[in-house]
Amino acid sequence: MAIPLKYNLRNLFVRKMTTLATAGGAALVVLVTLLLLSLLTGLRHMLLSTGRADTLVVLRKGASSDAMSFITREAYQAMRYLPGIAQTPEGEPLVSPESISQPLLPTKNGGQEIVLLRGVTPIGFRVHDNLRIIEGRMPNPSVNETIVGVAAAQRYQGVGIGDAIQFDNFKWNVVGVFSANGTAFESEVWLDISSLFNDDARRGCSGIRLVVAPGADQEALIRRIAEDPRISLFAQSEVDYYAEQAVGARMLYLLTLVLALIMGVGAVFGAMNTMFAAVTHRTAEIGALRAIGFSRGAVLVSFVTESICLSLLGYIGGVALGVGTIFLINQLMQGVAFQLPSFSTVVVSLRVSPASLLIAFVLTITMGVVGGFFPARRAAGFRVTEALRRA
Repeated sequence: MAIPLKYNLRNLFVRKMTTLATAGGAALVVLVTLLLLSLLTGLRHMLLSTGRADTLVVLRKGASSDAMSFITREAYQAMRYLPGIAQTPEGEPLVSPESISQPLLPTKNGGQEIVLLRGVTPIGFRVHDNLRIIEGRMPNPSVNETIVGVAAAQRYQGVGIGDAIQFDNFKWNVVGVFSANGTAFESEVWLDISSLFNDDARRGCSGIRLVVAPGADQEALIRRIAEDPRISLFAQSEVDYYAEQAVGARMLYLLTLVLALIMGVGAVFGAMNTMFAAVTHRTAEIGALRAIGFSRGAVLVSFVTESICLSLLGYIGGVALGVGTIFLINQLMQGVAFQLPSFSTVVVSLRVSPASLLIAFVLTITMGVVGGFFPARRAAGFRVTEALRRA
């Protein structure tokens, strides 16, 4: 015969301060776990949504990102008209040479961060057709104008419309703010480099983005670029490129789980101390339960159940605090700055995923079971006469 659940719930309400302290420890573990996992979930979602299946990223062989690549002008010209590349209605290849720089820009809170500046020619705005101007206008070519991603505009000082960015011995006037469907591009500053790219002093670009023609064999185009001895380049889909940029989040994901486990161990000891104290103070109750016919197994299950209920209270409180904190971070701070393996900074909106909630839930149940088992076993081990005598 099982001990009714209402017996455990009544004990939790009777010992309010002890219940709050123990559940609070579990809630803290859930809160920190959710915050870290939501950061990583937001980062992976942002990067993976940045890539497009019909777009290739072309880099110098051996380069891990466009910030670490260099492509000569001759190589760019050699691959512009390869079969399989999409064209505009006017017949111009949808091939965007892009120059990447990573200067320090001042943040609005007084710090400095590495920001990715992407120089593009006019064709680049047709290759990246998910870009939308939400304030101001598009830059005019060859007059040193720039537009700023919405996340960068909210975070950095001196990048608003009408401001000027000093870079590469040029002054670039900010004329617009753009969105890009929540992708990593929104953390960048885009410059018009048509005049620089046509200047003999500039011998190339960092990388190339190109659009694959509908119905073309993408893999054949990738192989042709890789096998062309004139250019020494390699290509990969934009989806794969940003998936590799997100690989750095995997180690952070593991570190997050390790941190959660370490904190969980602390919460387990807290729950264990609480339950041991409960066993000590409720010896008479345990004796009475045994005397009226409840088995040792029923007592053990009852005390473990009570420990799980404590942890579940912590889970509910931790989720409520976590969701509220994430909402405030996204609204008041516009997300969290995160440095990619390429050293540039992106602004990540935190996202609560079902997987994050499930991980926190499993961690919570584990804390409850482990933290309650040994005190429960002690309580179940009391003989009726011993329990009544200790009372």
